[in-house]
Amino acid sequence: MFKILGVDHIGIAVTDLKEVGGFWETLGLASTGEETVADQKVTTGFYPTANGAEIELLAATADDSPIAKFIEKNGGRGGIQHIALRVDNLEAAIADLQEKGVRMIDKAPRKGAGGAMIAFLHPKSTHGVLLELCQRD
Repeated sequence: MFKILGVDHIGIAVTDLKEVGGFWETLGLASTGEETVADQKVTTGFYPTANGAEIELLAATADDSPIAKFIEKNGGRGGIQHIALRVDNLEAAIADLQEKGVRMIDKAPRKGAGGAMIAFLHPKSTHGVLLELCQRD
C-alpha cells in the first residue's frame, strides 16, 4: 500500500525558461535555479509555493525530447505537460498500480530533477493526463 501525500509539482513545457520564469517571479515565486536532466533531454527550473508544491518549467535540450514533441503538438506553444503527486513509497505505488492494471511508463523508480525518485503513469491509463509519482527523502 502507498499514500498520496499531495501535489508535488505541476510540470509546464516552455520554449524559454528565462522568459516564462520571469512571469512566475512577477507572481512572487523565486526560482531555486536550473537543472539539466540529460537522460530526459530537459532543463528544469523550479518555483516553490508557500504550501510546498512547486511549478516546474521544462525546456527541451534536444529536438527528440518529450518536451519538444509536446510543444510541437501544441502548435509551438508550451502548456501543462504533467501533474506530479508525491507518494510515501514509490516502489509500493508502482507495484500496487500495476497489480490493479494501471499501465506504467516506468516500471521501476528512476532519478528525476531535484533529487526526487520518479515514475510516470501512461496517459492511456489516466484518461489522458500524464501523471508522475515522486518520492523525496
